[in-house]
Amino acid sequence: QVQLVESGGGLVQAGGSLRLSCAASGRMFSYYNMAWFRQAPGKEREFVAAISANDDSTYYADSVKGRFTISRDNAKNPVYLQMNSLKPEDTAVYSCAANLASRRLGIRDTDYDYWGQGTQVTVSS
Repeated sequence: QVQLVESGGGLVQAGGSLRLSCAASGRMFSYYNMAWFRQAPGKEREFVAAISANDDSTYYADSVKGRFTISRDNAKNPVYLQMNSLKPEDTAVYSCAANLASRRLGIRDTDYDYWGQGTQVTVSS
């Protein structure tokens, strides 16, 4: 079992930056693939970015490619999502997710077994 807690959300103007963090409880954090998803009001949850357990693979949604960067520090635990050049359409609740490294590094929410509560990101125009 792993428990995930996100932080770093907030209100920012368009063009600004935020860095989200996801801290995982439990041992063997480095055994988990990690991902970020987001859900805007009235919309389905969508994939944002994912990073493999050993940090050798990353995937991004086309909508954030070149603006967002996912990273991890297995020695210190957190997974980060650096978000630059934010747009109003990036406004959503951002959640981190995890699955064991033996599973696929997927882009569907059903690929992941563990979820955080989410953190709100609001981008004003």
